[in-house]
Amino acid sequence: MVMISTGLPVPGPSRWRSTAALPALAGLLASVAADIALAAPPARRSPPPSTDWDRVTAGAFYDDAFGVLPPGPRPDPTPGPVSPAPVVPPGEAAFAWSKLVSGDTLTDEIKDLKDRATATVATSSTFKGGGYDEAREAFSMLALAFGLIAAHDDDIRWQRDAATARDLFARTGFNCKVGTDQTFNESRLRIEDLEAMIQGNPPRGQPEPREDFRWSQVAGRSPLMQRLEQAADALNASVASSAGFKSGADRLFHEAEIVAAIGEVICQPDFEYFDDETYREYAGSMRDAAVRVREACLKQDYETARAAVGEISKSCDACHGDYR
Repeated sequence: MVMISTGLPVPGPSRWRSTAALPALAGLLASVAADIALAAPPARRSPPPSTDWDRVTAGAFYDDAFGVLPPGPRPDPTPGPVSPAPVVPPGEAAFAWSKLVSGDTLTDEIKDLKDRATATVATSSTFKGGGYDEAREAFSMLALAFGLIAAHDDDIRWQRDAATARDLFARTGFNCKVGTDQTFNESRLRIEDLEAMIQGNPPRGQPEPREDFRWSQVAGRSPLMQRLEQAADALNASVASSAGFKSGADRLFHEAEIVAAIGEVICQPDFEYFDDETYREYAGSMRDAAVRVREACLKQDYETARAAVGEISKSCDACHGDYR
């Protein structure tokens, strides 16, 4: 061993000679490994699958799926609360509400009702002085609109929280039969829920769990009849003249869809007179005439719209004569 000033041992000449032989040994081993690899038989692979499928199998696939199928909606990665799906009675298919009312009409209705509901709870004295009755109608219609969104076959804004909102506003609507401090405070909470939803947030309130959903639990018959009367006035005003029809077609379309939806809802189980055949005929005639008004608006057909509005009025008058 040779010592240097650092005090660390360094290898002498014999150690250097043995280390110098290592590269030669490594080269020999690499050469042997290469010879072995060349001598080994090639790996056996499975043959590729045949593309000669039978007619049944080939018919189950598209040659170009992207060219045939329409693009679907992108998944929403944002997590959120899952609202319960609408209950469909055994043996019945879900109703296609899009045949009667569009998502745009429902969301516009909710925005319109927000202003009305907010005005009724501006002050406690306003609410107790008669505003509670208007609040009842507004909250009941909000419950109906959210109920229709929850059950709708189209993808609509607020659909995730619609069932929760439906039950919250339905409860408040039923409670607003009287104007008390309790119902006033509850109504203010519903306005806060509505504002939160319009801003893109879920409602803060949580309704009691409801296992057996029925449309009759959403709104009473009286608030729905009040809304129909408002719609009838708007419909008649919109078809009073051809010029009025053209300028008010959007409003006419909106009101017609609301009438059609209510006409279907009031025939659902447990609603008053729902099992009365004559009542169902009146409601069905009103609903079908409202659908014709909607179609006339799309076609800009004034005469058809005017005739259909007349049929709505006729059905309503006959029904009021027998059931009011």
